[in-house]
Amino acid sequence: MAEKFRVGLSGDFRNADGSPTFRDFDLAPLTTDAGVEVSFLAPESVLSSSQLEDLDALVLLGHRFGRSSVPKSGRLGVIARFGVGYDTVDVQACTEAGIALVITPESVRRPVAVAIITLMLAVTGKLATKEKLARGGATGYAQRGANMGFGLVGRTFGSLGVGNIGAEAFRLAKPFGMKLIAHDPFADTKLMADLGVEPVSVGDLFRRSDVLSISCPLTDTTRHIVSTELLALMKPTSYLINTARGPVVDQKALTKVLQERRIAGAGLDVLEQEPPDPGDPILALDNVILTPHALCWTDQCFAHMGALDIQAVLEYRDGHAPSGAIVNRPVLDSRAWQDRIAGLRSRLKADT
Repeated sequence: MAEKFRVGLSGDFRNADGSPTFRDFDLAPLTTDAGVEVSFLAPESVLSSSQLEDLDALVLLGHRFGRSSVPKSGRLGVIARFGVGYDTVDVQACTEAGIALVITPESVRRPVAVAIITLMLAVTGKLATKEKLARGGATGYAQRGANMGFGLVGRTFGSLGVGNIGAEAFRLAKPFGMKLIAHDPFADTKLMADLGVEPVSVGDLFRRSDVLSISCPLTDTTRHIVSTELLALMKPTSYLINTARGPVVDQKALTKVLQERRIAGAGLDVLEQEPPDPGDPILALDNVILTPHALCWTDQCFAHMGALDIQAVLEYRDGHAPSGAIVNRPVLDSRAWQDRIAGLRSRLKADT
């Protein structure tokens, strides 16, 4: 008998009662395949290598995969990250071990871009404030004139980053009649031109934007790139949107700017610490709309995300490199990866 292809899912894919965390993540392509064995790992903040020794592939949600997580068996070949961020994974350790790290940017392109536009409309329209006014009866209604929204026609929408999500946000922003600017040293200049986006320096981006969206990944270079100095360049009528990663923004600096009303407000789907401490001063501000790193979470988003992860896993099972987004693509040329593929084929080949 041929050995089964073993797939592990990090323990946070199940609730404490054993029910699935995300019901729209359809595991049927794995669980109905007689040649595949699926298991859920015990919940661990940092996955231990002992749990991963007998796995060929891992589908990873929120738990961390560090250097200590690399199994000694040399069997694990693919980590399919459920999402687009991979700051929870030691990429170098994966590469050295011959493990391909796959993410699903296509699944979040439209949902996160929609979240950006949602926050833009919410903060500029003073949605949270007006919702409270509506519940305040006559007293609330009497305050409508003192809470005027901020019109978007002719205003400037800026983005720090023009990747998959940033570009989609520009496409969605176009009908609002806004001027489009961006800073991204790695952007596709033809794409920016096609989108009608003006490339600018990072300083000009912060000076000119009426609504400034953060759409860059969290790296050593981008950590706290939105600093006290850059925030000081923003107009008092401008708004900051962050749907990327919390630590891209110096949250203490942003909180101070918001407290002092040096910008008009912010829409944040991400924070430096998630969940935040109950006493975090940003939670008390009335010029911030906060969502729990989940504004893009929809049935369609998660179904697509899961389908792409399963596709990557099964492509590897069939002896191919995943066709999706591989973070550490050079690993495919390594001897370690080639040994993984050869070993996999040998294990899965039926005895003759």
